[in-house]
Amino acid sequence: MATGLIALLDDVVAIAKLAAASLDDVASQTAKASVKAAGVVIDDTAVTPTYVVGFSPSRELPIIGRIALGSLRNKLVFLLPVCLLLGYFAAWIITPLLMIGGAYLCFEGAEKLHRIFRPHEDEPASAIRPAIEPVQLEDRKVAGAIRTDFILSAEIMALTLAGVAASNIATQAAVLAAVGVLITVAVYGVVAVIVKADDIGLHLVLHGSGATRALGRSLVVGTPFVLEMLTVVGTAAMLWVGGSIIIHGLAELGVHGPEHFVEHAVEFIRDAVGVLPAITTWTATSFFQGVFGIAVGGVMVGLLSALRVLRPNPNGNGASH
Repeated sequence: MATGLIALLDDVVAIAKLAAASLDDVASQTAKASVKAAGVVIDDTAVTPTYVVGFSPSRELPIIGRIALGSLRNKLVFLLPVCLLLGYFAAWIITPLLMIGGAYLCFEGAEKLHRIFRPHEDEPASAIRPAIEPVQLEDRKVAGAIRTDFILSAEIMALTLAGVAASNIATQAAVLAAVGVLITVAVYGVVAVIVKADDIGLHLVLHGSGATRALGRSLVVGTPFVLEMLTVVGTAAMLWVGGSIIIHGLAELGVHGPEHFVEHAVEFIRDAVGVLPAITTWTATSFFQGVFGIAVGGVMVGLLSALRVLRPNPNGNGASH
Protein backbone atom coordinates (compact mmCIF):
# COMPACT_ATOMS: atom_id res chain seq x y z
CA MET A 1 0.00 0.00 0.00
CA ALA A 2 2.73 2.43 1.02
CA THR A 3 4.80 1.44 -2.00
CA GLY A 4 1.86 2.07 -4.32
CA LEU A 5 1.24 5.47 -2.72
CA ILE A 6 4.90 6.43 -3.12
CA ALA A 7 4.82 5.34 -6.78
CA LEU A 8 1.67 7.44 -7.31
CA LEU A 9 3.32 10.44 -5.69
CA ASP A 10 6.37 9.94 -7.91
CA ASP A 11 4.08 9.91 -10.94
CA VAL A 12 2.34 13.09 -9.75
CA VAL A 13 5.70 14.81 -9.21
CA ALA A 14 6.88 13.72 -12.67
CA ILE A 15 3.68 15.05 -14.26
CA ALA A 16 4.02 18.30 -12.32
CA LYS A 17 7.63 18.70 -13.51
CA LEU A 18 6.55 18.01 -17.09
CA ALA A 19 3.74 20.57 -16.80
CA ALA A 20 6.13 23.12 -15.29
CA ALA A 21 8.60 22.53 -18.09
CA SER A 22 5.80 22.96 -20.63
CA LEU A 23 4.73 26.21 -18.99
CA ASP A 24 8.32 27.44 -18.97
CA ASP A 25 8.59 26.57 -22.65
CA VAL A 26 5.34 28.40 -23.42
CA ALA A 27 6.48 31.43 -21.41
CA SER A 28 9.88 31.46 -23.13
CA GLN A 29 8.38 31.07 -26.60
CA THR A 30 5.79 33.77 -25.83
CA ALA A 31 8.51 36.22 -24.79
CA LYS A 32 10.56 35.51 -27.93
CA ALA A 33 7.53 35.83 -30.19
CA SER A 34 6.49 39.11 -28.56
CA VAL A 35 9.96 40.57 -29.19
CA LYS A 36 9.81 39.51 -32.86
CA ALA A 37 6.43 41.20 -33.24
CA ALA A 38 7.61 44.42 -31.53
CA GLY A 39 7.76 46.44 -34.73
CA VAL A 40 4.17 45.59 -35.68
CA VAL A 41 3.08 46.29 -32.09
CA ILE A 42 4.64 49.77 -32.24
CA ASP A 43 2.77 50.45 -35.46
CA ASP A 44 -0.50 49.20 -33.94
CA THR A 45 0.03 51.45 -30.91
CA ALA A 46 0.79 54.44 -33.13
CA VAL A 47 -2.20 53.96 -35.43
CA THR A 48 -4.99 53.34 -32.92
CA PRO A 49 -5.14 56.78 -31.21
CA THR A 50 -6.13 58.36 -34.54
CA TYR A 51 -9.47 56.54 -34.41
CA VAL A 52 -10.68 58.49 -31.36
CA VAL A 53 -9.74 61.93 -32.70
CA GLY A 54 -12.81 64.16 -32.92
CA PHE A 55 -14.92 62.35 -30.34
CA SER A 56 -15.90 63.67 -26.93
CA PRO A 57 -13.58 62.63 -24.06
CA SER A 58 -16.39 60.54 -22.54
CA ARG A 59 -16.42 58.28 -25.62
CA GLU A 60 -12.65 57.76 -25.98
CA LEU A 61 -12.22 54.86 -23.56
CA PRO A 62 -15.42 53.07 -24.69
CA ILE A 63 -14.22 53.28 -28.29
CA ILE A 64 -10.80 51.90 -27.35
CA GLY A 65 -12.53 49.13 -25.40
CA ARG A 66 -14.64 48.17 -28.42
CA ILE A 67 -11.56 48.10 -30.66
CA ALA A 68 -9.66 46.01 -28.09
CA LEU A 69 -12.48 43.45 -27.95
CA GLY A 70 -12.52 43.34 -31.75
CA SER A 71 -8.76 42.83 -31.73
CA LEU A 72 -9.06 39.91 -29.31
CA ARG A 73 -11.77 38.40 -31.49
CA ASN A 74 -9.53 38.79 -34.54
CA LYS A 75 -6.63 37.01 -32.86
CA LEU A 76 -8.33 34.28 -30.85
CA VAL A 77 -11.49 33.45 -32.80
CA PHE A 78 -10.36 33.88 -36.40
CA LEU A 79 -6.59 33.94 -36.71
CA LEU A 80 -5.51 31.39 -34.07
CA PRO A 81 -7.42 28.43 -35.62
CA VAL A 82 -6.34 29.43 -39.12
CA CYS A 83 -2.69 29.65 -38.03
CA LEU A 84 -2.83 26.23 -36.39
CA LEU A 85 -4.41 24.66 -39.48
CA LEU A 86 -1.87 26.26 -41.80
CA GLY A 87 1.00 25.27 -39.52
CA TYR A 88 -0.18 21.65 -39.46
CA PHE A 89 -1.34 21.13 -43.05
CA ALA A 90 0.47 23.79 -45.09
CA ALA A 91 3.53 25.03 -43.22
CA TRP A 92 5.16 25.95 -46.55
CA ILE A 93 2.68 28.80 -46.99
CA ILE A 94 3.71 30.65 -43.81
CA THR A 95 6.73 32.37 -45.38
CA PRO A 96 4.81 33.67 -48.45
CA LEU A 97 2.02 34.92 -46.16
CA LEU A 98 4.56 36.70 -43.98
CA MET A 99 6.08 38.30 -47.07
CA ILE A 100 2.65 39.49 -48.23
CA GLY A 101 2.10 41.03 -44.81
CA GLY A 102 5.57 42.57 -44.93
CA ALA A 103 4.83 44.06 -48.34
CA TYR A 104 1.63 45.57 -46.95
CA LEU A 105 3.59 47.17 -44.10
CA CYS A 106 6.10 48.56 -46.61
CA PHE A 107 3.25 49.96 -48.70
CA GLU A 108 1.60 51.61 -45.69
CA GLY A 109 4.89 53.14 -44.55
CA ALA A 110 5.83 54.37 -48.02
CA GLU A 111 2.36 55.82 -48.55
CA LYS A 112 2.69 57.80 -45.32
CA LEU A 113 6.04 59.16 -46.49
CA HIS A 114 4.50 59.99 -49.87
CA ARG A 115 1.73 61.96 -48.18
CA ILE A 116 4.29 63.88 -46.12
CA PHE A 117 6.48 64.90 -49.07
CA ARG A 118 3.73 65.16 -51.69
CA PRO A 119 0.49 66.01 -49.92
CA HIS A 120 -2.61 65.75 -52.05
CA GLU A 121 -6.33 65.84 -51.63
CA ASP A 122 -8.13 62.54 -51.89
CA GLU A 123 -11.31 64.22 -53.10
CA PRO A 124 -12.27 67.59 -54.58
CA ALA A 125 -12.62 70.42 -52.10
CA SER A 126 -16.13 71.04 -53.41
CA ALA A 127 -17.31 67.54 -52.47
CA ILE A 128 -20.00 67.69 -49.84
CA ARG A 129 -20.17 64.84 -47.35
CA PRO A 130 -23.57 63.93 -45.99
CA ALA A 131 -24.13 64.47 -42.29
CA ILE A 132 -23.46 61.38 -40.16
CA GLU A 133 -24.93 60.73 -36.76
CA PRO A 134 -22.33 60.45 -33.96
CA VAL A 135 -23.31 56.84 -33.27
CA GLN A 136 -22.93 55.91 -36.95
CA LEU A 137 -19.60 57.72 -37.14
CA GLU A 138 -18.35 55.88 -34.06
CA ASP A 139 -19.47 52.54 -35.50
CA ARG A 140 -17.65 53.30 -38.75
CA LYS A 141 -14.47 54.31 -36.94
CA VAL A 142 -14.54 51.19 -34.77
CA ALA A 143 -15.19 48.94 -37.77
CA GLY A 144 -12.33 50.56 -39.69
CA ALA A 145 -9.97 50.21 -36.73
CA ILE A 146 -10.85 46.53 -36.31
CA ARG A 147 -10.26 45.90 -40.03
CA THR A 148 -6.83 47.55 -39.79
CA ASP A 149 -6.13 45.61 -36.60
CA PHE A 150 -6.98 42.36 -38.39
CA ILE A 151 -4.12 42.88 -40.84
CA LEU A 152 -1.66 43.83 -38.10
CA SER A 153 -2.90 40.98 -35.88
CA ALA A 154 -2.47 38.53 -38.74
CA GLU A 155 1.15 39.67 -39.09
CA ILE A 156 1.72 39.28 -35.33
CA MET A 157 0.19 35.79 -35.25
CA ALA A 158 2.09 34.69 -38.37
CA LEU A 159 5.37 35.92 -36.88
CA THR A 160 4.53 34.06 -33.68
CA LEU A 161 3.69 30.86 -35.53
CA ALA A 162 6.93 31.05 -37.51
CA GLY A 163 8.84 31.23 -34.23
CA VAL A 164 7.17 28.13 -32.74
CA ALA A 165 6.79 26.07 -35.91
CA ALA A 166 8.99 23.30 -34.47
CA SER A 167 6.87 22.93 -31.32
CA ASN A 168 3.91 20.61 -30.87
CA ILE A 169 0.44 21.88 -31.69
CA ALA A 170 -0.53 22.32 -28.02
CA THR A 171 2.46 24.59 -27.40
CA GLN A 172 1.73 26.49 -30.60
CA ALA A 173 -1.88 27.08 -29.51
CA ALA A 174 -0.82 28.19 -26.02
CA VAL A 175 1.84 30.57 -27.31
CA LEU A 176 -0.45 32.04 -29.98
CA ALA A 177 -3.19 32.62 -27.40
CA ALA A 178 -0.77 34.09 -24.85
CA VAL A 179 0.82 36.43 -27.38
CA GLY A 180 -2.60 37.47 -28.66
CA VAL A 181 -3.90 38.36 -25.22
CA LEU A 182 -0.70 39.95 -23.90
CA ILE A 183 -0.10 42.13 -26.95
CA THR A 184 -3.74 43.23 -27.12
CA VAL A 185 -3.75 44.22 -23.44
CA ALA A 186 -0.39 45.97 -23.77
CA VAL A 187 -1.26 47.87 -26.96
CA TYR A 188 -4.69 49.08 -25.95
CA GLY A 189 -3.64 49.73 -22.37
CA VAL A 190 -0.88 52.01 -23.63
CA VAL A 191 -3.28 53.61 -26.13
CA ALA A 192 -5.79 54.33 -23.37
CA VAL A 193 -3.10 56.01 -21.26
CA ILE A 194 -1.88 58.08 -24.22
CA VAL A 195 -5.37 59.17 -25.25
CA LYS A 196 -6.36 60.19 -21.72
CA ALA A 197 -3.00 61.75 -20.78
CA ASP A 198 -4.13 65.27 -21.63
CA ASP A 199 -7.35 64.84 -19.61
CA ILE A 200 -5.33 63.55 -16.67
CA GLY A 201 -3.00 66.52 -17.03
CA LEU A 202 -5.92 68.97 -17.13
CA HIS A 203 -7.35 67.41 -13.98
CA LEU A 204 -4.00 67.79 -12.22
CA VAL A 205 -3.73 71.43 -13.33
CA LEU A 206 -7.21 72.28 -12.04
CA HIS A 207 -7.10 70.32 -8.79
CA GLY A 208 -3.41 69.91 -7.98
CA SER A 209 -0.80 72.19 -6.54
CA GLY A 210 2.94 72.75 -6.91
CA ALA A 211 4.73 69.84 -8.54
CA THR A 212 1.45 68.06 -9.30
CA ARG A 213 0.18 71.04 -11.27
CA ALA A 214 3.50 71.29 -13.13
CA LEU A 215 3.23 67.63 -14.05
CA GLY A 216 -0.29 68.25 -15.31
CA ARG A 217 0.86 71.12 -17.51
CA SER A 218 3.63 68.90 -18.90
CA LEU A 219 1.07 66.23 -19.81
CA VAL A 220 -1.25 68.72 -21.49
CA VAL A 221 1.58 70.29 -23.50
CA GLY A 222 3.47 67.05 -24.19
CA THR A 223 0.66 64.72 -25.31
CA PRO A 224 0.38 66.16 -28.87
CA PHE A 225 4.14 65.78 -29.29
CA VAL A 226 3.95 62.17 -28.07
CA LEU A 227 1.24 61.44 -30.63
CA GLU A 228 3.35 63.00 -33.39
CA MET A 229 6.38 61.00 -32.26
CA LEU A 230 4.33 57.80 -32.27
CA THR A 231 3.33 58.50 -35.86
CA VAL A 232 6.99 58.85 -36.87
CA VAL A 233 8.05 55.77 -34.89
CA GLY A 234 5.13 53.77 -36.26
CA THR A 235 6.05 54.64 -39.86
CA ALA A 236 9.71 53.74 -39.26
CA ALA A 237 8.67 50.47 -37.58
CA MET A 238 6.45 49.52 -40.51
CA LEU A 239 9.25 50.03 -43.02
CA TRP A 240 11.87 48.32 -40.87
CA VAL A 241 9.72 45.30 -40.00
CA GLY A 242 8.28 44.98 -43.50
CA GLY A 243 11.72 45.18 -45.09
CA SER A 244 13.22 42.64 -42.68
CA ILE A 245 10.36 40.18 -43.23
CA ILE A 246 10.73 40.32 -47.01
CA ILE A 247 14.53 40.02 -46.89
CA HIS A 248 14.38 36.98 -44.59
CA GLY A 249 11.53 35.50 -46.63
CA LEU A 250 13.49 35.83 -49.86
CA ALA A 251 16.47 34.11 -48.22
CA GLU A 252 14.24 31.20 -47.13
CA LEU A 253 12.99 30.93 -50.72
CA GLY A 254 16.56 30.78 -52.02
CA VAL A 255 17.08 34.44 -52.99
CA HIS A 256 20.02 35.44 -50.77
CA GLY A 257 21.18 38.59 -52.57
CA PRO A 258 19.42 41.23 -50.39
CA GLU A 259 20.35 39.44 -47.16
CA HIS A 260 24.02 39.10 -48.16
CA PHE A 261 24.15 42.76 -49.20
CA VAL A 262 22.81 43.86 -45.80
CA GLU A 263 25.22 41.55 -43.97
CA HIS A 264 28.28 42.84 -45.88
CA ALA A 265 27.22 46.49 -45.55
CA VAL A 266 26.61 46.11 -41.81
CA GLU A 267 29.95 44.34 -41.35
CA PHE A 268 31.74 47.19 -43.17
CA ILE A 269 30.02 49.84 -41.02
CA ARG A 270 30.70 47.93 -37.79
CA ASP A 271 34.39 47.63 -38.60
CA ALA A 272 34.57 51.30 -39.60
CA VAL A 273 32.89 52.54 -36.41
CA GLY A 274 34.86 50.23 -34.13
CA VAL A 275 32.86 50.89 -30.95
CA LEU A 276 29.64 49.46 -29.51
CA PRO A 277 29.50 46.68 -32.11
CA ALA A 278 26.14 45.27 -30.97
CA ILE A 279 24.37 48.65 -31.13
CA THR A 280 26.08 49.53 -34.41
CA THR A 281 25.07 46.20 -35.94
CA TRP A 282 21.42 46.54 -34.89
CA THR A 283 21.18 50.17 -36.03
CA ALA A 284 22.82 49.55 -39.39
CA THR A 285 20.78 46.40 -40.02
CA SER A 286 17.53 48.19 -39.18
CA PHE A 287 18.54 51.10 -41.42
CA PHE A 288 19.19 48.96 -44.48
CA GLN A 289 16.06 46.88 -43.86
CA GLY A 290 14.10 50.13 -43.63
CA VAL A 291 15.63 51.41 -46.88
CA PHE A 292 14.68 48.13 -48.54
CA GLY A 293 11.17 48.55 -47.13
CA ILE A 294 10.98 52.07 -48.60
CA ALA A 295 12.06 50.71 -51.99
CA VAL A 296 9.45 47.93 -51.96
CA GLY A 297 6.72 50.23 -50.68
CA GLY A 298 7.70 52.97 -53.13
CA VAL A 299 7.30 50.59 -56.07
CA MET A 300 3.86 49.56 -54.81
CA VAL A 301 2.76 53.18 -54.28
CA GLY A 302 4.02 54.06 -57.78
CA LEU A 303 2.13 51.15 -59.35
CA LEU A 304 -1.06 52.10 -57.51
CA SER A 305 -0.70 55.73 -58.63
CA ALA A 306 -0.20 54.59 -62.23
CA LEU A 307 -3.32 52.44 -62.06
CA ARG A 308 -5.29 55.39 -60.74
CA VAL A 309 -4.09 57.55 -63.64
CA LEU A 310 -4.95 54.88 -66.22
CA ARG A 311 -8.35 54.14 -64.70
CA PRO A 312 -11.17 55.49 -66.89
CA ASN A 313 -12.74 58.70 -65.63
CA PRO A 314 -16.42 58.12 -64.74
CA ASN A 315 -17.15 61.69 -65.85
CA GLY A 316 -15.57 61.33 -69.27
CA ASN A 317 -13.81 59.04 -71.69
CA GLY A 318 -10.25 59.93 -70.79
CA ALA A 319 -8.01 58.83 -67.94
CA SER A 320 -8.66 60.25 -64.50
CA HIS A 321 -6.33 62.98 -63.22
